[in-house]
Amino acid sequence: MQISPEEGQFLHILTKISGAKRIVEIGTFTGYSSLCFATALPEDGKILCCDISEEWTQIARKYWKESGLEPKIRLKIGSALETLQLLLDSKSAPEWAFDFTFGPSSVDLIFLDADKENYPNYYPLILQLLKPGGLLIADNVLWDGSVIDSAHQEPSTIGIRKFNELVRNDLNVDVSMVPIADGVSLIRKK
Repeated sequence: MQISPEEGQFLHILTKISGAKRIVEIGTFTGYSSLCFATALPEDGKILCCDISEEWTQIARKYWKESGLEPKIRLKIGSALETLQLLLDSKSAPEWAFDFTFGPSSVDLIFLDADKENYPNYYPLILQLLKPGGLLIADNVLWDGSVIDSAHQEPSTIGIRKFNELVRNDLNVDVSMVPIADGVSLIRKK
């Protein structure tokens, strides 16, 4: 659900180090992670958040407004798989995506913290959206240790297991799995 304060600080510094200006967040919940990114963005930086819950993201909207960072953040409610495909196919700026177009190789940083069973389905779309040198930060990749225990066959565990295998075998990325919180993979597109 919500990331820890330590992970929030980690996301903040990664945003600063990477120099990211254009971020896509897949899975927003109450907006804490998006605030961690937004506070680290340069003046012209923007973050597009994708979530399916109008209820939880109302909390996010409240905090974005209170923080004064609302102009840097947009929210697209709906299937993240469909949203990512729309971004890839976009020939002009969608009204919900600021004033810039997306398309292949158009995003600096993507944070993945959504429905775990779809992690393997998000991965190829994310790689297409990321610029060369762009960073994918995937949350919950250790999944409380369940990913290494074959007795765990829940859809979410299977999804993360498949995702970790995809990343490990992908020669087009550099990866480091960091044991912070519930495990975070830093995946750099070559």
